[in-house]
Amino acid sequence: MNLLWRTVRIPMNTFCLHRTFAASALHLAPVQLPSRAESHLWYLVPDEVKSVSLLGQYSEILSPCENEYVACIRGEQLKKTALLARVLVRTTIARYQTDGYIDPRSLKFRKNIHGKPELEWDNDDSGSRPPVQFNISHTASLIACGVTSSSPIGVDIEKKDRKIQNNIISFARRYFTPNEVERLSSISDLNVQRQHFLKLWTLKEAYVKALGKGISALPFSTFTIKSRNFEKKELNGSGDSDPEITVESVDGQRSLLSNWQFTLLELAGTHFAAVCVARDGSMGGKNMFNFGLGYGKHFTGLKSILTVSDKCFTPKKLTVMKTIPFVGDESMSGTDAAIVCGF
Repeated sequence: MNLLWRTVRIPMNTFCLHRTFAASALHLAPVQLPSRAESHLWYLVPDEVKSVSLLGQYSEILSPCENEYVACIRGEQLKKTALLARVLVRTTIARYQTDGYIDPRSLKFRKNIHGKPELEWDNDDSGSRPPVQFNISHTASLIACGVTSSSPIGVDIEKKDRKIQNNIISFARRYFTPNEVERLSSISDLNVQRQHFLKLWTLKEAYVKALGKGISALPFSTFTIKSRNFEKKELNGSGDSDPEITVESVDGQRSLLSNWQFTLLELAGTHFAAVCVARDGSMGGKNMFNFGLGYGKHFTGLKSILTVSDKCFTPKKLTVMKTIPFVGDESMSGTDAAIVCGF
């Protein structure tokens, strides 16, 4: 979620580069890199990590100044979330081995000019570095890390039951486009309206993070998130789920809009999760969105919204994994813990 709502940030500090390693490294089962037609979403539930010994092992993965940062956080739950978020990033990336073992403690990070964390490799890492793009999002009760092979990715999560102190419509007028405010205003059920607001916010956040920007560099009011599912329900009253989500620029800057694919999930039964991934071109056959978990949707006539009428794109399959690093992993794709939801 954005800084407007987040009370604690977990920075990827570019200067946390040096440390002394223990003689024995904790083991991570290797995972094959996502293909160009795939993306992976790993998530961790902090309340399920209860072992003090395991948390101590996790601390050994972080750099000295990362541990210093965690130690300065007030509140044990926030401190634990900060630790686990960094551990999830390091252990997730270390799984994707192309030529030999990658120690999660050896990973280095930098930020782009807008503050998005990125991997930083030494020149002598060229033989073992995986071509990984990642993005992370967290609440106090869930942490998620999205991974692709080379394609930019943005991830955002928010609790489904999050209460919004402001009047939703007044708040939306400050940050959303007139089209989005109109759609919110048309929802009479206040709980449904609140959930639609949260879904919209996560989708917008995931989009600007995938672009490598933030809300200050790309204000939410400059682009509209649309869904044919919403329009379909208004037209014919159907409750069918149609997860086709698109983005449209308010000022016509089409260069920012091409080739993006959105996935909106209910994750772990408690959170909305939005994933935005850059799609590849040059796949034969019909234009198609594939929102993973066995859910695909053919479409036509998007015109300038995504500029896809003259291109064919590789559909992206999303695989969802739940993990407790060094303890166990479980595939959640196709289960009730990872459900593609309408918008």
